Amino acid sequence: MAVEHTSEITLKVGLDENRVPEELKWSAQDGGINEEEAKAMLLSVWDSKNQESLKIDLWTKDMPVDEMKVFFHQTLVSMADTFFKATQDEKMTATMKDFCDYFAEKLELKKRG
Repeated sequence: MAVEHTSEITLKVGLDENRVPEELKWSAQDGGINEEEAKAMLLSVWDSKNQESLKIDLWTKDMPVDEMKVFFHQTLVSMADTFFKATQDEKMTATMKDFCDYFAEKLELKKRG
């Protein structure tokens, strides 16, 4: 099957004099996103040839720690959902979600009612 369309996602990282991220912006024209600001990003890609994941983890120096904790929790939950979509492995997905609940509990992220 031939590629009929391409879509581009761009990331711009503004660095200070010590090459520490001060600004993160991303664009995805197909999604209507243009130069949107972000405070943190995690990007993983699979290198099939070497059978390994490669990653870029960046956050701006003004990213608050409490927001980073929420960002990680939401990312973990999203990874569990994606894992299920990719594998249909209900048992491991449930285990991953249990860990997400534990993570949120230990960081006191869930509001008590």
